[in-house]
Amino acid sequence: MRTRIINILTMIIVFVIGGVFTYAIIGSPITSGDATSVFKSCSTTKCTNKVIIDDTGISEAVDKIYDAVVMIQNYQGNSVASTGTGFVYKVDDQYGYIMTNQHVVDSATKIIAIDSQDQQIEATLLGGDIYLDVAVIRIPVDKVLKVAEIGNSENAKLGDTVFTVGSPLGYEYRGTVTGGRLSGKDRMVSVSVSGSNSNDWMMKVLQTDAAINPGNSGGPLVNSNGEVIGINSMKLIQTEVEGMGFAIPIEYAMSHISTLEAGTAIVRPMLGITLVDATDTRTLYQNQILLDQSIKEGVVVVDVVSNSGAATSGLKKGDVITKINNENVPTGAYLRYELYKYNVGDTIEVTYIRGTKEHTTKVKLTENNS
Repeated sequence: MRTRIINILTMIIVFVIGGVFTYAIIGSPITSGDATSVFKSCSTTKCTNKVIIDDTGISEAVDKIYDAVVMIQNYQGNSVASTGTGFVYKVDDQYGYIMTNQHVVDSATKIIAIDSQDQQIEATLLGGDIYLDVAVIRIPVDKVLKVAEIGNSENAKLGDTVFTVGSPLGYEYRGTVTGGRLSGKDRMVSVSVSGSNSNDWMMKVLQTDAAINPGNSGGPLVNSNGEVIGINSMKLIQTEVEGMGFAIPIEYAMSHISTLEAGTAIVRPMLGITLVDATDTRTLYQNQILLDQSIKEGVVVVDVVSNSGAATSGLKKGDVITKINNENVPTGAYLRYELYKYNVGDTIEVTYIRGTKEHTTKVKLTENNS
């Protein structure tokens, strides 16, 4: 009996030791980087890896960008009219250059940049553009604490970790960090410019669920490597909507940055027409334009500018433009978005409806002086 008990105890001990040894071989965590652990789970038929990712490493990315970000105060007269955010994207021997939104510095009589050490620095506006919604200001180079690293939004993937640094709701909350995911790419959103209440322009943007509030405008959207991939510009504001913010892709802004630094206006082409959306029945009625009931979208020619490309192409009042170089233009905002891809002097193909018949014509683009 005693021998049997000893044998049973021996088997239990061997089983326990064997289980511990097996876990040490196939069940223990294998680290891969600071923020990822891989656990291998094996059965009799196969082994699978389970990856657990956390965001403990994001603080290092924040450190890379934090001191490059500034709060921007827009003074009109002797008082602060509005605030926003910007970031230093380059320096030279004399100046540090800060990128922000045009609407952040619009109509400013004085611009003050406040850095992460609470230094107040008077900045100079170099140039900006309402359609890009990007502006460049500069400060003395000896006031620059850090320069942001510029990344690439085209390489970013949906679900990537992103974060913002900004000044939501003004001075009290400057330097706020908010995080989230890259929720969408190549989103087309309509925006108004120059304070109009209409949809003047389509903008291709990045979508994120990182919190973007008033005062975050012009600040950086940053990837987990601490690189700027976008410029925070707007959010969708509806009572039933939460977590839909938008940023201008950094490549789009950088493609025009030398022009803005030089203070030179971005020259855009024009067709040479006064236009209205086909859905704007009131304006059409006021201009005595009656469309066929089959036409549900497009851009209606209200007037043609003399000596313009449209005038020589044969376009007339009442024509409904539906495509530019075979790209659909359901509204005037889409038409401008497609049109502004081209340069003065380019010739494009315009598809339009006159009455009920579809036609095409070639239009040489002229300079838009408005």
